[in-house]
Amino acid sequence: MDSRTSKINYYLDIADAVQERSTCLRRRYGAIIVRNDEIISTGYNGAPRGRKNCSDLGVCMRDTLKIPSGERYELCRSVHAEANAIISASRRDMIGATIYLVGRNAKTGELLNDAMSCAMCKRQIINAGIETVIIRVTPTVFKTINVNEWIENDDSMNMLV
Repeated sequence: MDSRTSKINYYLDIADAVQERSTCLRRRYGAIIVRNDEIISTGYNGAPRGRKNCSDLGVCMRDTLKIPSGERYELCRSVHAEANAIISASRRDMIGATIYLVGRNAKTGELLNDAMSCAMCKRQIINAGIETVIIRVTPTVFKTINVNEWIENDDSMNMLV
């Protein structure tokens, strides 16, 4: 009997370790891109290279302005974990790949059971050619999203109605 961690939870554990590098004061995310059982790249949320992080400044503009989660991302200093992972990989390596995502509350360290890529990250994941998104919900439960669902159910069209 094999008592090892499942392959999916193994990759989610790595994404969870990556989120520990996050510099966001609100939510910490870690992402890894895997193709053919090989880690292609990793990413966590933090300010662009050379700019001060919120953790350095001791302030989150979105918290200060009491902006709800999921709104006004243009006011955030961070580049999202998914975007940083995509930036660090070549497109040819991402085609058909899976991105694993873990989010935690920066203040409590608790897993975010509602973690989901934002609209901009969804677009980047689609354009990168990534096929599957796997998001940790609990230490052993995860949700799997076929990226084709994001293409077919284009939520950006809701803004036009």
